[in-house]
Amino acid sequence: MKTLMSFTAGLALIAGMAAAEEVRVYNWSDYIDEELLEKFEAETGIELIYDVFDSNEVLETKMLAGGSGYDVVVPTGTFLQRQIQAGAFQKLDKSKLSNMGNMWDVIAERTATYDPGNEYSVNYMWGTTGIGVNTGKVAEILGDDAPIGSLALVFDPANMEKLASCGVHFLDAPTELIPAALAYAGMDPDRKDEDALAKAEEVLMAVRPHVQKFHSSEYINALANGDICVAIGWSGDILQARDRAAEAENGVEIAYNAPSEGALMWFDQMAIPEDAPNPEAAHTFLNFIMDAQNMAAASNYVYYANGNKASQEFLVEDVIGDTAIYPDEAALQNLYTVTPFPPREQRALTRMWTKVKSGT
Repeated sequence: MKTLMSFTAGLALIAGMAAAEEVRVYNWSDYIDEELLEKFEAETGIELIYDVFDSNEVLETKMLAGGSGYDVVVPTGTFLQRQIQAGAFQKLDKSKLSNMGNMWDVIAERTATYDPGNEYSVNYMWGTTGIGVNTGKVAEILGDDAPIGSLALVFDPANMEKLASCGVHFLDAPTELIPAALAYAGMDPDRKDEDALAKAEEVLMAVRPHVQKFHSSEYINALANGDICVAIGWSGDILQARDRAAEAENGVEIAYNAPSEGALMWFDQMAIPEDAPNPEAAHTFLNFIMDAQNMAAASNYVYYANGNKASQEFLVEDVIGDTAIYPDEAALQNLYTVTPFPPREQRALTRMWTKVKSGT
């Protein structure tokens, strides 16, 4: 997993400048084509400091503490909404975003749930949370009729007890795992009341003894290498694992499924912190990413869908033609979104998740 990347433009310094202008970006790990970062520096002469994280909770801690030092950050929609309400972001100056017209109205309508009018953010990527499986190992353990497209695979203790022998990872993401547990229980995944949290805890604790690890990035290589056989993860990450295994020709075949009971649809949004050191350069970076070909290059690399309609003509067929990435209309109808946890419920969630992860 990448932990820190910093790219310098060197020869691209603008003549007469004593030092390079700089923009600091904080994004998810394994989430961009590094050639795009070099291209940005070459085209703009702005030095790019690019750091990565692997959970919304890590980002939120920095944002709500203030003084993060970043110019662009990429929270998921539900976290963005809460951070906007806390005054953590500044409104975008859309006069500086000439590529705004490239954005996709279908996605913008959905992201407006978290950012009314899309005044504070632009969509970077979107996708679903589902199940990745090593098809050979799972069939060997559970048979050819294993429910790989159902949450029963990971929430039925009878299945998980058997799968533990080949390794199962869950995301370390309570705001995604709790809705999934509720969907499995036949409840509204967006419920946040005490009874709902108790039910989600019951579902999760029943399979907790069989979960090898809670982590939000290690499952990519673990699946690709055949070290684990099942992961609850993000669509693009699991498809990256599939392709890494294929490239390695290691005999591992990975499949991704959005659960039949419903899958979470999430949105990662690029936004500018209220105290960004260089908001001008932040707008330059956002506009660069919103260029149709640049956005397509990012999606072609990470195998996630994006909210940029103009980019679609530049997407490779493996991306635009894969319904696991760009779902058809019927599949879209089976996706759900969730809203942020209010403060009191958030505290209850945090306590519950700590209990689930520790298994006590």
